[in-house]
Amino acid sequence: MKIRIKFKKFGSMKFLGHLDVMRFFQKALRRAQLDICYTGGFSPHPVMSFASPLGVGLTSDGEYLDIEVNSCGSSAEMVERLNEVMVEGVEIVSFRILPNKMKSAMSQVAAADYRLTFRPGYEPGDWHLWEEKWREFASLPSLVVVKKTKKKEQEADLRPLIHSLSLDSAGISMRVAAGSVNNLKPEFLMETFYHMAGWEWNPFTFQIHRQDLYMENNGVFVSMEEAGQEIDRPLAGEAMG
Repeated sequence: MKIRIKFKKFGSMKFLGHLDVMRFFQKALRRAQLDICYTGGFSPHPVMSFASPLGVGLTSDGEYLDIEVNSCGSSAEMVERLNEVMVEGVEIVSFRILPNKMKSAMSQVAAADYRLTFRPGYEPGDWHLWEEKWREFASLPSLVVVKKTKKKEQEADLRPLIHSLSLDSAGISMRVAAGSVNNLKPEFLMETFYHMAGWEWNPFTFQIHRQDLYMENNGVFVSMEEAGQEIDRPLAGEAMG
């Protein structure tokens, strides 16, 4: 059975890198005594995959982990059991069964919502000027930048990767492309804005919070959580069609 787990990452756990998060969940799944499936070979490990690695220093309300199990209890029971072995800074939100032919979370990710707030001491000195510059930037029909790789430099337009942008007195909300095909990091977008405005960019200016991840369904973005269904009774060897 394929299962999708949604979890939050916050507090000091935001400083944990993706590989460490993977190791943490491998141990946590064993501590919770889940009947998880393992790979074959000489070094078996739990069958699991994450939707999209979260950058170090970022917090999130919408992280996803897909696993395979032989049996499990109800969604409510499994969420409770997993949260009993979590540490401060990780909270399990949901535990849902996926259709048997569902693609992996990593291959489904198409977009992400982020909320950026100014860290104390990094607020704009002239808010009206900052707001004016931002609105000019957000209204540009194209945002062509030079992206550097190990072998070459090439121009890229960021505009098709931006689905929505909004600004209020507390910060910025955005929905941008995410996933293995197209991916726009909010840090890179803000760095581009500061450079275009003629200001020095400081990567510590914003606290970045990922609100959720989305897959695309017939041109509409749908939360990754919606791919699965709540489990209302213990299951063993069953799967959705």
